[in-house]
Parts: sequence; C-alpha cells; structure tokens
Amino acid sequence: MTIRLRLTLWYSGLLAATLIVFGCAIYFFVNMNTYGDIKNSLRQQSNSIQFYGTTFSNQFKLGGVGGLYEPDLYLQIVNYREGFISLDSNMKQKGLEFPYPKASKNPDRGFEKARVTINGHQYMFLIYQRPLHLEDGSLVGLAQVGAFVGSEERFLAGVRSILIFSSLAVLLIAFTVGLFLARQVLQPIERVIRSTEKIQNGSDLSVRIPMEGPKDEIGRLVYTLNIMLARLEMAYNGLDESYRAQRRFVSDASHELRTPLTTIRGNIELLQRMWTKTMDPKAQDGIVLALDAQRLEMSNEAMQDIAAEAKRMSTLVNDLLALARADAGYVMEKVPLPMFPLVEEVARRAQLLPRTAEWRVGDLSILSGATVIGNHEYLQQLLFIFIENAFKYTSEGYIELSAKQKDDQVGVVVRDTGIGMDPEQVPHIFDRFYRIDESRGKTVGTGLGLSIAKWIIDEHRGSIEVTTLEGEGSTFVIWLPLHFSEPDSSTIMEIEDREEH
Repeated sequence: MTIRLRLTLWYSGLLAATLIVFGCAIYFFVNMNTYGDIKNSLRQQSNSIQFYGTTFSNQFKLGGVGGLYEPDLYLQIVNYREGFISLDSNMKQKGLEFPYPKASKNPDRGFEKARVTINGHQYMFLIYQRPLHLEDGSLVGLAQVGAFVGSEERFLAGVRSILIFSSLAVLLIAFTVGLFLARQVLQPIERVIRSTEKIQNGSDLSVRIPMEGPKDEIGRLVYTLNIMLARLEMAYNGLDESYRAQRRFVSDASHELRTPLTTIRGNIELLQRMWTKTMDPKAQDGIVLALDAQRLEMSNEAMQDIAAEAKRMSTLVNDLLALARADAGYVMEKVPLPMFPLVEEVARRAQLLPRTAEWRVGDLSILSGATVIGNHEYLQQLLFIFIENAFKYTSEGYIELSAKQKDDQVGVVVRDTGIGMDPEQVPHIFDRFYRIDESRGKTVGTGLGLSIAKWIIDEHRGSIEVTTLEGEGSTFVIWLPLHFSEPDSSTIMEIEDREEH
C-alpha cells in the first residue's frame, strides 16, 4: 500500500468518524426538538387523569367530557382487575386500540412507540403510559395517552437519509480530493525516487535531483540528498582515482624495480661465465687459467653496473618508503629552524654533486634572521630534490640558488637554464613516476622526487611556484611561512629597567 493511499485512508477515516459524530448529534437534536412538544402534551394529559378510591370501576376523571383536551390525542384505560379496556371517543370513532403490556410485566411510566393497524394500514403512534395504583399500592390498571407521529417519523426518516447520503457524498468527494492532494504533495518525492533510481541504475554520478517548489520539508530533503550525492560522487571519484593511481603506482614501481634487477642479474650471469674455473688440460693439479685483459675490463664494467643499479634500486626503495609514510599520514617532527645556515649548508654540499652546468649561489642575506617551523632533514631533502632535478635537466648554462621574501613568507629560489617544459606539463610534474621528456630517455631517476617534495611542502604548510618556458629553463620558488617568536618576558623587563635608569 502506497503512502498516498494510506494518507488518503487516514484522512477519510478521520472525516468519516467526524461525520458520524456530527450526524448523530444533529439527528439527536432534531429528534428531541421534533418530539419534545408532543411528549410534553402527552405527559400533561396523562397527569390530568385523576384516579381515587379503592376500586377501579368508573373511578377516573378526564379533563373533558368523553375525551381529552387535544383532539389529536387518544386515551386508553386498561383495567387489569376486571379485564376490560376503556377508550375515549377519538379511539372509538376510528376503531383504534393501543397494544399494552400485561400486568405481570409490571409496566413502568414512560414513552414507547407502537405501530397500530387501522383499516388494514399501519400507523405509528407515540404512547405515554402511566400505571394506576390503589391507595395500598397495588396495580389495578394502566393509562395510555397516544398521538399519531407518522409525519414526524417521515420527517426524521428524511433527515436520516439526508445525513447518510450527504455524508457519503462528502466522504467520496473528500477521498477523491485527498488522493489528488496527496499525489500533488508527494509528487516531489516521486521525482526524488525517479532521480535516485536513475542514479542507481546508471553510471553518471553527476546527476542531481531538480529543485522545484518551495523550500519546505521536501525541499530541504532534496537539498540534503543533493549534498549527499555530491559527497558520494567526490568519495567515489576519489576512490576511483586512488585505485587508478595505485594500479599505476604498482605498475610503475614494478617496472622501475624490474629494470635494475634485470641489469644486476645479467651482469652476475656474465661474471659467472667469465669467472668460471677453466682447468688447464696440461696441468695435473687443477691450475686455473688467468683472465686476459679484455675479460678483466668487462668484469670491472659489470661490477660497476651492479653497484650503480643497486644504488638506484636503494634510492627507489627509500623514495617508496617516504611516499608510503606520506600516504599513511606520517607527521614529521618540526621545530623552529633558522633558514640561513640550513640553505648555506645545502649550497655548499650541492657544489660537490656531479653536474655539467655552472653552479651559482645568489644573494642569501635575506634569510638572515628568518625562522620557520620545520624538520631539518626533510627541508634539506626538499632543496636537494629541486637542485638535483636542475642538474639533471641542465646540460649547459647555469643553476642558481637564491632567496626572497614576501609578506610573512620566505622563498628559496632554484633557477636553471635547462630544457624547461611545456606549461601544460606543470600540473603533472608532481605526479608519481612522471618524467619530463621521458620518451627520449634523456634523463634518469625514479620519478618520485617531486612527489616527495610536494609532500614535504604540504607538511610545512608551504607552497610551490613554478615558472617555465620550453627550451629556456625553469624557476621553482619554495614558499615557507615565517615563524615570529614572541619576545621573552625577561627581556622586556630588562629593557624597561634600562629605560628607568
């Protein structure tokens, strides 16, 4: 059963109960007003009958001679002692006789309705009966005063019909209107259901539920669902991107590890073949023949290749471990660090790195007194990543290290005159295993350095500014927030004391 039908049935049921109570109340008041005057008249005429004495015969008086004051009222006296019935002139004229209860039933004073047959037709009478007792309290008879109430009954029957049929009509109209209104009210929910089913059955998570109508409860529901769908889309896209990145990462890492392992294995097999003991066929004691100069040179080259590939693989593993710590939410320890000695040490050590371009150290004086909250080892690693990249991609020209300051940030600048890059490549250079000019194979490395650098910058709440032009070089500015230490309270007191003197 749908909500629309349940709501309509609830409303219709409440309306039906209200109509029943209202109809019964109306009928009760109409019935009371219709029979009120008749009952009062019957009661008064019955009370006008006087009975006295110790016997019943002819010992009652009527308000008028031979009958009652009202011509439309009828009087019947039942004699239980002698077993006969006395009728007034109205009843005798019309051949009318009221039914009466037996004395054994001990009738009570009150009203009752009775159908009386006259000339083969039944008529409805309202009868007021009053038991007649002797002075000793014994029941001897029954006085019945009645009135014809056929017109009143027809009127009340009409009232009942009007109430019943009008209530049914109102209930039917209310049910129909209720269905329509419930449909109109629940139509936005139907749209919500259709939209969510479309999202469920489809692959497009960007679909949203249209906002129509006022910002009522349903409007707030649609708004909340749209926000939830947007968050689900973001979460799904994030998971999908993470899954693709993980697959790409595993593939690239496997490739990067397989290459040095293949090289090492090939060189080891070469060494095994060259260093296999070759027995001198003329010797009896198993003397090994000495290697010639060519084989000795090949052996040295193979060992150098093994060492280089092992070093490369060690670097790759260290980079992978660093990125794994970053993915695991590793929080590095940071303390206030003066920038000038840190950058000066990096500049000194960088001149010892292998390179083909000129190494320049620009003006670093702006770093004097500059302090940041950071990790010494990771900040050094960050600068070496950019410097080594500059050495790698600059075959001639120069690489320069300098510094500058902007507002509450200090910037370390690494500028080169190398190959540069297309500005469209800038958003991707911090992706894992991304390399510039990889198709030409002009550079070597793990392709993880800039990813690690980006993580270090983010951990220090810094930013990176990249300016590049293909064929002319690149400039990287590493911005770090300055740390302003509050003056020590003792220093302030000392200054105040000096001012007093």
